[in-house]
Amino acid sequence: MADPRRVLVTGAGGAPATNYVRSLRLAPEPYYLIGVDCSAYHLPLAETDEAHLVPRADDPDYIRILNEIARESGAELIFAQPDVEVAVLSARRDELAAPMFLPAKETIECCLDKFSSYSVWRDAGIKVPPTRGIDGPADLEAALDQFGEAWLRPTTGSAGNGSYHTSDLRHAKMWLDSRDGWGSYTAAAYLGPDSVTWQSIWLDGELVVAQGRKRLKWELADRSPTGVTGVTGVGMTVSDPLVDSVALAAVRAVDSRPHGIFSVDMTNDAEGVPNPTEINIGRFFTTSLFFAEAGLNMPHIFTRLALGEEPPAIERKINPLPPGLLWVRGMDREPRLVCPGSLESAAAELAERQARSREKMEAATD
Repeated sequence: MADPRRVLVTGAGGAPATNYVRSLRLAPEPYYLIGVDCSAYHLPLAETDEAHLVPRADDPDYIRILNEIARESGAELIFAQPDVEVAVLSARRDELAAPMFLPAKETIECCLDKFSSYSVWRDAGIKVPPTRGIDGPADLEAALDQFGEAWLRPTTGSAGNGSYHTSDLRHAKMWLDSRDGWGSYTAAAYLGPDSVTWQSIWLDGELVVAQGRKRLKWELADRSPTGVTGVTGVGMTVSDPLVDSVALAAVRAVDSRPHGIFSVDMTNDAEGVPNPTEINIGRFFTTSLFFAEAGLNMPHIFTRLALGEEPPAIERKINPLPPGLLWVRGMDREPRLVCPGSLESAAAELAERQARSREKMEAATD
């Protein structure tokens, strides 16, 4: 048997990366997985073959340390799940010790800024909820006058973090004040809670596979002021030609030659038309294991393509899974009993790596 292919996974202790890892464990061939995480508390939750603490993505040492681990472990591919790491690694992809399978830099920048992607879709004639940038109280007042009930959300970020919907100007101002959100938020016409998602993989402009999923319930919805937590409690496979056509148009509008993962979020308006609200770019939805367990292992397909291999045979490109399959979940990570010494050991390893890396860098500049 050939040696396992080696993949370095960032954010490895988080639920989204865990589902990617679990999906690869279902693949017919083995993978050797190298996990990295910037949280010493999340690191023990990584289900990878080895795990290392790294600096945060905004740390000057992040790329150097990541490259060192990639070289030492023989990683053939880097897969980033958190948005912040997708952004940093995309911008510096030419400096990495192992390749990534990502869309174009400009596409990632557009999709990570929700107002930018909204503007592209609006200009392309795709139906989207009317949206305004909120730089000050006058913009907020105008948005509420126009929309009645508005959905407030940061232009960057994921999982509904920082979002709020209201028709009350006073409440809206208090929310933006509390989040220091002036200049970094948008307000959109609130369409309602009915949402659908469409996860797809592309190769050099050609669609490889896509699958629709409807969200029936948010987990822990009672803990959020909006009822949106970013944690799908119940998901259901769907096959809807309208969803497919809107999602395809949304992807093509942001990139004429899509390459990599494009995960499209849509919210249905009063007429039942799905309006794209964002594309989770370069990464999978948290619930990627749903499709893998159902027989469509998109992380495995993606990883084979990224490694230059032929993907498994796919009977149908769009919605190969039967509609109506349910995925009922809570939180995806089991607790671990961890000795404090292991956290200290991970921190010590990182400190040693950083010191060694800085010494090499200083020696190279002398």
